[in-house]
Amino acid sequence: MTRPAAVKLVEVGPRDGLQNEAVPVPTAVKVELIEALADAGMPVIESGSFVSPKWVPQMADTGAVLAAVRRRPGVSYPVLVPNAKGLEDALAAGCEEVAIFAAASESFARRNTNCSIDESFERFAPVAERALAAGMRVRGYISCVVACPYEGPVAPAAVADVAGRLADLGCYEISLGDTIGVGTPAQVVAMLEAVEARLPVARLAVHFHDTYGQALANILASLDRGIAVVDCAVAGLGGCPYAKGATGNVASEDVVYLLHGLGIRTGVDLDRLALAGDRISAHLGRPSGSRVARALAGKRH
Repeated sequence: MTRPAAVKLVEVGPRDGLQNEAVPVPTAVKVELIEALADAGMPVIESGSFVSPKWVPQMADTGAVLAAVRRRPGVSYPVLVPNAKGLEDALAAGCEEVAIFAAASESFARRNTNCSIDESFERFAPVAERALAAGMRVRGYISCVVACPYEGPVAPAAVADVAGRLADLGCYEISLGDTIGVGTPAQVVAMLEAVEARLPVARLAVHFHDTYGQALANILASLDRGIAVVDCAVAGLGGCPYAKGATGNVASEDVVYLLHGLGIRTGVDLDRLALAGDRISAHLGRPSGSRVARALAGKRH
């Protein structure tokens, strides 16, 4: 395998990064963040989710956010939808892409979505069918592709099975998520080998959390297998509420620094990206979770 010449970054900070923040983030702050990320050159910005406000109150204003964001040509603003109601809200908001999410672990599926893996697919099938019929693109997420907080290690074959089922529903791209951030490159490669036996590499993305500090190493191992789509969150926002001690997503700034250092094109302006991360971190009242952003800030002062 050869590393890709260019990588598409999927910025998940405004959704996956902010959804578990305890203090409400105002709509205007979310809009400013999304627009700053687009100005920095991020090609895909996950902008919210149409889930029940009872379960994820931070995302209750997704419709208002999407109505206020100035959408840049060439930038995609997908949202997460868990069910038919969420899809209708996404259609009303003028979304062109939605994401559905499954788990490779039965226990995580039941804790996270209150149903089995099979039942989750019964829910998704009509949602994906309706979205595709409406001309939307549908992306699939898989949680716990390396390990589960309840079951421990997850078999690569289980991940491959769920990935194949999402592809059968019409998902153009499958994002493989190490939700609790425990994976190492050897485990990631074993998982990717199993999934690649079912699906072409061109349809796969990786989504790493940095709990054990392995995210960049895991991304590098994925690049070496030809993976050319990487999820990341500005300032390392986010975490998994089900995983004790889980830190945030891998920081977008750190990923961009790595990729540019390898001579891989992203189309992203690192300085602008870091400033966007600094602003949202200041609003949240804590330092950026990106080491690169903190280093750049030190150079500016």
